[in-house]
Amino acid sequence: MTSYPLPRTAAAADTARPSSAWTGWGQWLALATMTLDHLTRYVLPEAWNLDWAGSSLGRIAFPLFAAMVAWHGLFNTRNPLRYARRILVIGLVAQLPFMLMPRASDALLLNVCFTLAAGLAWGAGLRELLARYRSGELESRWLALGGLASLTVWVLLGHWVEYGHEGLLLVPLLMLAMYHLHRAGEPLAERLAAAALALPVLVVAGQMNASDLAKSFTVATCVAALWLAAGAHRLAPAVPRAMPRRLWLAWYPGHFALIALWLWLAGGLG
Repeated sequence: MTSYPLPRTAAAADTARPSSAWTGWGQWLALATMTLDHLTRYVLPEAWNLDWAGSSLGRIAFPLFAAMVAWHGLFNTRNPLRYARRILVIGLVAQLPFMLMPRASDALLLNVCFTLAAGLAWGAGLRELLARYRSGELESRWLALGGLASLTVWVLLGHWVEYGHEGLLLVPLLMLAMYHLHRAGEPLAERLAAAALALPVLVVAGQMNASDLAKSFTVATCVAALWLAAGAHRLAPAVPRAMPRRLWLAWYPGHFALIALWLWLAGGLG
């Protein structure tokens, strides 16, 4: 969830790296919708009947965070694993206030930063394995063993992280689809192949929520992210006011800490 410098030339944006201007807007929208979701879930009285806001606008946040993580992991960092570690640090800081939020179950649940960091590490790791296999540096048996090991970790970790197995899949699938959508040329076969790789993203997004309303917002957010990768990134203007880096890094743990304090003062904790 860290921002990166944008390409300085139009040529760089159209070839190696697409324009990341849209992520400036995405940061504000992701924090706003996430905060709305948590306020309606933990703070605002049930009598206000605002559950619809969390089940609609609030469902934009996670797929938008996942899309930005996948985008930066693909186009804006030379070291995706180091980027994943930075996300993990935010998650570690946020875990204690996150655990103070009221839940139906007392089972340990790791917050969404763990989901995003693990998804990015998985996607980047698989890309590295495939690259080494194609270059002849890695034998097919080691490629298969690496894939099997990653699937085992996915099965086990999916029970412990927010958004579960579907959440862990979203970043790697977005990375795969975004890469091919961005690089697809004029031939129809290339475009159809790239579009086919976008379908698993939408299937997983559709499985992440229970209600049809929530599913529609999650899927629509993923469609928008895939559209950006397919070329719409060129249409996004620069955000008038970039989000301060400290605010971006501190908001996730900070807003949980403030909610926990509010619930404690209101007698909702303990």
